[in-house]
Amino acid sequence: MSQSLPAILEEWKCMDEQYQNIQDTYKIYVQKLDEISKLQSSCSASISNQRRRLKEITQSIKRCSNDLTAEEAKSIEEMNGKIKTRPNLFLEMESFLPKKNGIYLNLVLGSVNVTLLSKQAKFAYKDEYEKFKLCLTVILLVFSFICYFFINFRFVDAILNFLLVWYYCTLTIRESVLITNGSRIKGWWVFHHYISTFLSGVMLTWPDGHLYKVFRNQFIAYSLYQSFVQCLQCYYQSGCLYRLRALGERHNMDLTMEGFQSWMWRGLTFLLPFLFFGHFWQLFNSLSLFGMAKLPDCKEWQVLACGLCFLILFTGNFFTTVAVVRHKIKSKNETKAKNQ
Repeated sequence: MSQSLPAILEEWKCMDEQYQNIQDTYKIYVQKLDEISKLQSSCSASISNQRRRLKEITQSIKRCSNDLTAEEAKSIEEMNGKIKTRPNLFLEMESFLPKKNGIYLNLVLGSVNVTLLSKQAKFAYKDEYEKFKLCLTVILLVFSFICYFFINFRFVDAILNFLLVWYYCTLTIRESVLITNGSRIKGWWVFHHYISTFLSGVMLTWPDGHLYKVFRNQFIAYSLYQSFVQCLQCYYQSGCLYRLRALGERHNMDLTMEGFQSWMWRGLTFLLPFLFFGHFWQLFNSLSLFGMAKLPDCKEWQVLACGLCFLILFTGNFFTTVAVVRHKIKSKNETKAKNQ
């Protein structure tokens, strides 16, 4: 025992030196955090001031835009060109600065800061989001398949609907965090998940009865098909974004394509029939539910609520998909015209 004491003392001395190093490193860390916090406040204030002054100078340019010499007009044109680029540059800067959460995140998380302060952290969060979405889609696909072909119990259906509610609720929160960190999710794609959450919640509360049993297989078949199409979408979008990021043409936080390349047509033309079939299935579900709502024995409010949700989903999905296709065709034609 006495022979091992010198070794123990030596080890303790080494640990004590390491502890002192840890203390010194921690002090530097706290100091740097304080410096970063001050820099963040300074940058945010400077950006706000610049935005305000840009508005003022834009208004001043409009007031004195008449009776200019050729040289002055050229200077004004150059200035306007730079002014137009500033807002996008400020948005890029702000994606790395703490900012207030939106209404939805404030309701769900409170005033917790969800800004990710490095490109590595942003990309890791987005990558984890995409993996989560794909894994849950596969789980829902398998669960819907089991419910449709093998199990016909209201309790198991409730588990499927609960999974759908949880999935869409989680997506809305994660997408809000992504938007806060500079992702370009907007418009219908955000609203779509709120409607889907509400629809799944209504299906969860629909009591077991004759009308539920009539619509049950149609809804589960629709859920099965939607999960399958979402798997195809994940595969298509991840492949396109991976290639565009590798070429340096897309932002790391992008989730869907706004631009378009000619080599994407092959995958898109394969995917579009599945998308449009799913959209018209939503319309079919809506019309079926509206027909059920007119029956004399229909007393469940869930029938009409689900019918309205499916109609909203069809309208938003159909016209958004048509708009995306038109935009991509237009971009392709413009690219061809430039190359000729």
